[in-house]
Amino acid sequence: MEVLFSITLGVLTATGVYLLLRARIFPVVMGLTLISYAVNLFIFSMGRLGTGVPAVIGRSQAYGDPLPQALVLTAIVIGFAMTAFLLVLALRGLGAMKTDHVDGEEPRG
Repeated sequence: MEVLFSITLGVLTATGVYLLLRARIFPVVMGLTLISYAVNLFIFSMGRLGTGVPAVIGRSQAYGDPLPQALVLTAIVIGFAMTAFLLVLALRGLGAMKTDHVDGEEPRG
């Protein structure tokens, strides 16, 4: 399970970095979103991966840590707001500059 989880995190991060290096606005926004998903999964994994484990009940050693879960829920809301803001900003830039290139001008070549 941990190997599959690690591979998933690696693929999400690598795809996000690749999209961040593109010269168009929409792939950059998608790259930031994928990297935020990878970070959320990484934070969530810090709470120990376990299925069917209850929340903190009594003095049991086998429980799910609620702090990473709360951090991930907060990060999901912040990530959604960031993505919505970046999309609106990208559409505004597209309307003002008539191009979706991150530098504001098309490359010559």
